[in-house]
Amino acid sequence: MRKEDKVTTVEQIAATIKEYGHFYLTNTASMNADKTSQLRRECFKQDIKLLVVKNTLLQKALESLDVDYSPLFGSLKGSTSIMLSNVNNAPAKLIKEFKKNAEVPALKAAYVEESFYIGADQLDALVGIKSKNELIGEIVGLLQSPAKNVISALQSGGNTIHGVLKTLAER
Repeated sequence: MRKEDKVTTVEQIAATIKEYGHFYLTNTASMNADKTSQLRRECFKQDIKLLVVKNTLLQKALESLDVDYSPLFGSLKGSTSIMLSNVNNAPAKLIKEFKKNAEVPALKAAYVEESFYIGADQLDALVGIKSKNELIGEIVGLLQSPAKNVISALQSGGNTIHGVLKTLAER
């Protein structure tokens, strides 16, 4: 690869990483063509971008960005694929789903919610992280809970009073 091509590729990788809020570094080298196609289809369905990159080009792209990604550099060995997503736990859930049937893709590292997760043992922690929409849903539910309790108490109290008045009227 010519130097100009490498510079262009590094810039493209850096621009792609900037587009997405979260990314996972995985090892997909030992996957056969069928499994790789399945993984790519699932990534597409879940709005996850999957890129296979050279480690040196990825490291240069990460170095060119404003954030210090140096904790990830130790994970850049062997074959590396990047899973980029705007939903923080979507790639982790996909990796876990695929790991039920095979040992790949294997998680190497991840950058999620401005934190670094190094090693395959972090997969369960990454799956457990709630997405922005899940957190908003929980907050809305918590905010609605007291109002629902008051309304149901008023309605049940109204039914009770109505029942007492009806009984008294019948007598």
